[in-house]
Amino acid sequence: MLTVADLKKGEKATILDFSLDSIPLKLIEMGCLPGNEIALVQTTLFNGPLFVTINDSSIAIRKDTAAAIFIEKVV
Repeated sequence: MLTVADLKKGEKATILDFSLDSIPLKLIEMGCLPGNEIALVQTTLFNGPLFVTINDSSIAIRKDTAAAIFIEKVV
């Protein structure tokens, strides 16, 4: 199954599911919920954070957190 960590710059996806244990509550409050669209804006070097947009909010998330959010790519 694909995760946010698998997205390439500019790709969009729909959030399918995630592990509540590995997702910070603040991220859920900002709209990281199943059914919402997420887009990868930028990556950083050396496995740094990923910059994404969720519901028109731009946020940075850790790569390990991104790997816990399961998605389906939007074509």
